Amino acid sequence: MWDFVLELNVVNGPFIIAVCAIAALVFLYLLFRGPGWSWVLTVVVLLIVGALVGVAVLWLAVNMFDAFGGPVDDSAWLWVPAASAGITLAIWNLWYSRWWRKLIALLAIPLFAAAAAFGVNAAYGLSPTLGSMLHISTADPIDPPVPDPAETADPAEPLYLTWTPPADLPATGEIGVVQGGVPNTQSGFAARPAQIYLPPAALVADAPRLPLVVMMMGQPGDPDASFIGGVLDEFAAKHDGLAPIALVIDQLGDPDVDPLCLDSELGRVESYVMQDVVPWAKQRLGVLQGRQYTTVAGYSNGGQCAAYFGAKHPEVFGNLLAVSPLEFAGAEQADEVLSTVFHDVQPAYDAVKPANIMASKAPYPDTVAVFTVGENDGAFVAGTERLADAAIAAGMQTTLFLVPGADHDARALRGGLEKGFEVLFPRLGLTAP
Repeated sequence: MWDFVLELNVVNGPFIIAVCAIAALVFLYLLFRGPGWSWVLTVVVLLIVGALVGVAVLWLAVNMFDAFGGPVDDSAWLWVPAASAGITLAIWNLWYSRWWRKLIALLAIPLFAAAAAFGVNAAYGLSPTLGSMLHISTADPIDPPVPDPAETADPAEPLYLTWTPPADLPATGEIGVVQGGVPNTQSGFAARPAQIYLPPAALVADAPRLPLVVMMMGQPGDPDASFIGGVLDEFAAKHDGLAPIALVIDQLGDPDVDPLCLDSELGRVESYVMQDVVPWAKQRLGVLQGRQYTTVAGYSNGGQCAAYFGAKHPEVFGNLLAVSPLEFAGAEQADEVLSTVFHDVQPAYDAVKPANIMASKAPYPDTVAVFTVGENDGAFVAGTERLADAAIAAGMQTTLFLVPGADHDARALRGGLEKGFEVLFPRLGLTAP
């Protein structure tokens, strides 16, 4: 029962329609309280004042306190003032009214706030269920099949030339939480449980070794494999069940904290990724070992991490896919990060910026880099383009793609992953060049 509630679709469908419909009915009830022009004038003033308060609070949260790590979706500038106006009307209904109107007014306050939260969340589309909004995973555990230790050498030919799908090939892959988790024995970083996507070809007897993708999501966010799993399932359906194994890890530890994908007092994230995750994945999962078949990917905060790891560790990651990335660690609050993490030592901060790492390690003789961003994502387009320019200058085989019609939302994430794997599938030996 609890899982059913957590798995409710809060982006589209009957739940969000019902919430908005109930909120509208309650608003209308509170709106029509008294007769005469005096009440009409009072209502007009209340709604205007309430909406202005909502605009002011949101403006302060975005521009003064950077509560959301950058600009918010345009829908927030409609939902928040509307909810604030409704809440103001509800508060006014608490005075000089009968007990049942007071009760409805009290219930209306959280209802209006919830409707606004669901509305803004639906605009982004990145938390499709109630559980994902609350950072509670309902994914089932998956125990990945142990690869044959005798088969460690990568094949000489691309997999698409040698693979014959069996008759019992599943139609889709599987997504779940890694059974037992990824050990953090080297780093001690308190990561949340990783999720994994296993394509159809990984679910059959005598499964071939497949390419590996290590992916990180945004902040706030969770290690959720549903987005990359959905995209890779579509590719697998067109390529005889072949797709990479995708391990979606947690680079945050807490959705409200950004440790910057570095080793610092905020957490040893780089050690976790490079000393815990990658060795474990190469040994424990049935993946190809070569750097050509190993991709680091990420979205938003995770996209910055992907650019950083791909630039700094080309001997491990032959490919990087950065979807709507921050330009560098802490870019949205660079002055604060410089002060608190780097103790005002600007050269130390500059040294961990992906563009600077690319320049210092150039040329990259065999790295494929894909950078994507929503074409309407004004806060991220310029930084993504600068990263792509730096990658080109450093000799990486670079693709820059602006996702049509997308902002910093699920359309940008899905469109970026689709373009990224369109570029990478031939590189990974999963389809002809």
